[in-house]
Amino acid sequence: MLRVASILPPDHGQGIPFDLVTLEHDERRLRRKLLRLVHGDEIMVDFPQTITLEHGSALQLEDGRLVEVIAAEELLYEIRGRDVAHLVRLAWHIGNRHTSAQLEEDRILIKRDHVLKTMLEGLGASITNISEPFFAEHGAYHSHGDAGHALLAR
Repeated sequence: MLRVASILPPDHGQGIPFDLVTLEHDERRLRRKLLRLVHGDEIMVDFPQTITLEHGSALQLEDGRLVEVIAAEELLYEIRGRDVAHLVRLAWHIGNRHTSAQLEEDRILIKRDHVLKTMLEGLGASITNISEPFFAEHGAYHSHGDAGHALLAR
């Protein structure tokens, strides 16, 4: 079984990956899991604590080979408001329902949910079905794992 020895940041410069692992937003937050690579191999991750893998980061295996982490495209709603104040109010309503959201200057992205869509449309939001990688904000009580590469230096 191939095992992960360390995590390298997106700009690691340590070489070309031999394979890729494509993960959705929720799948990139993990501690211990068996991952299937694009070409069929499986690798075991067993981190000391739960972390979030960044798009473009690399998992360095015990044998030194690298696996690049790719954020998968997901089915999302793109939410737009009439103006910045309206978008902020929409963000408040989304947060009040404890829904993961990607917050940007002129739009909010959430995973598709017909109940939330109906609520947001009722609040005057413009909603479009899209498919792209999802990078939701982490909650205030959520460990970011930004130093994940240091966690695994065993």
